[in-house]
Amino acid sequence: MRLSNSITAFVVAGLSSAALANETYKFDPSGSTIGFSVHQFLGTTHGKFAKFNGRINVDREHPENSSVTAQIDVRSIDTRIKKRDDHLRSAEFFNVEKFPQITFKSRNVKQTGPQSGDILGDLTMHGVTKPVTLHVKLLTPLNETSQTRWGVTVDPITRRDFNLVFAPATETVSGISQTVAINIEIEAKHAE
Repeated sequence: MRLSNSITAFVVAGLSSAALANETYKFDPSGSTIGFSVHQFLGTTHGKFAKFNGRINVDREHPENSSVTAQIDVRSIDTRIKKRDDHLRSAEFFNVEKFPQITFKSRNVKQTGPQSGDILGDLTMHGVTKPVTLHVKLLTPLNETSQTRWGVTVDPITRRDFNLVFAPATETVSGISQTVAINIEIEAKHAE
């Protein structure tokens, strides 16, 4: 997944504010979404992961030293069809017994505008690690005592890059695209 998981705007927004040099925030799953969509012969399948967590460490004076980590529980996949979700969890696709988590760990934070930035990091999924860039935009003011929202865009990922392919017959019959779009919105709050 050329994902994601979502946080430079947090870092970027702090640039113009005189506050603590180092702050820690954590994802609030109740107000956040990590979703995806993929095309196939019969339309588009939309899904999400219900369980995930993440931390944002912000260095306002030196945003390039800020960092983001995120973990997604693959078992929590939800496409609104139980049979399909069970199949996606199986050894034929995600193999959640062997690979129960998707993780993201940032390597670099770069400001791209007054309320936006890019986070380059490593996405690990299905035992494969690939570099991805999260393009983040602050949606609400950065505030240490209340929740803040970011919109995150990620270039589509290619399933094959992470060895996420079905049996050849399934791939052919279903017409499932190799390209997966990632949709992320993160709400985070100051860690106490």
